[in-house]
Amino acid sequence: MKILVTGAYGQLGNEINELKVNYPDWNFIFTDVDSLDITDESAVEKSFVQNNFDYVINCAAYTAVDKAETDGETAAKVNTLAPELMGRYSAQFNTKLIQVSTDYVFAGDSYLPYSEDHPVNPQGTYGKTKLEGEIRCIHENPQAIIIRTSWLYSSFGNNFVKTMLRLAKERGELGVVFDQVGTPTYAADLAASILKIIENSVKDSSNFVPGIYHYSNEGVASWYDFAKAIFEISGVTCKVNPVLSDQFPTPAKRPHFSVLNKSKIRNTFGIEIPYWKESLKICLDRLEK
Repeated sequence: MKILVTGAYGQLGNEINELKVNYPDWNFIFTDVDSLDITDESAVEKSFVQNNFDYVINCAAYTAVDKAETDGETAAKVNTLAPELMGRYSAQFNTKLIQVSTDYVFAGDSYLPYSEDHPVNPQGTYGKTKLEGEIRCIHENPQAIIIRTSWLYSSFGNNFVKTMLRLAKERGELGVVFDQVGTPTYAADLAASILKIIENSVKDSSNFVPGIYHYSNEGVASWYDFAKAIFEISGVTCKVNPVLSDQFPTPAKRPHFSVLNKSKIRNTFGIEIPYWKESLKICLDRLEK
């Protein structure tokens, strides 16, 4: 069992690396841009030829949402071209592919949780490049699994949780938007779910059911609620004031609503999804240690 994990330095890649101890019989190969440039077709082809992977988990992404507005070329290479190449060579080498995507493929103007077949309408460069990556990936490999997620955080890398804890040390008061609603997702939970999908399909290949799926933790929160929970659970004293998005103008438009409907991934793969606050407690406990 040989599994390629791209984007190894990111939040999700790091969490998969943490969980690999639970799968001692599997050979994980972790790469990032310094060891495999997944936007370089010849490098990708060579890697598939040499390794004959059984599975690929493409966690690599250009996630600087605001920067993407002025650096669309780089965003497109990582978010569009790379999934296309992963799709092409996974199909060619009969490798099972799991591609990670985002809630930003939607306009963010719904009031009901987004199902996988809801019309897509990305509002910024980041969302547009991720959606085009999905389309090209499926075109190259119709047998791929695509998992859209939202509001990812972990004990690794830069994320909202770490930013809030840092700012709370510097200031006694913070303004956080309350008119953007979604669900915080602990990257460790997503990592565990991806590995469970692979584990089930190792037992029986018919368990690998291609298509688009949604995964986030359960429940709903605004960024304001999220910040309040971070401080309450970690015992940090910092006043949080609810503010409107237009008080924090950004180059890229944020979705006002990005709650994902997870029933498809739950029902198809028998995945249990934790409530966001329970997972936040686990992450904060890890950060404290």
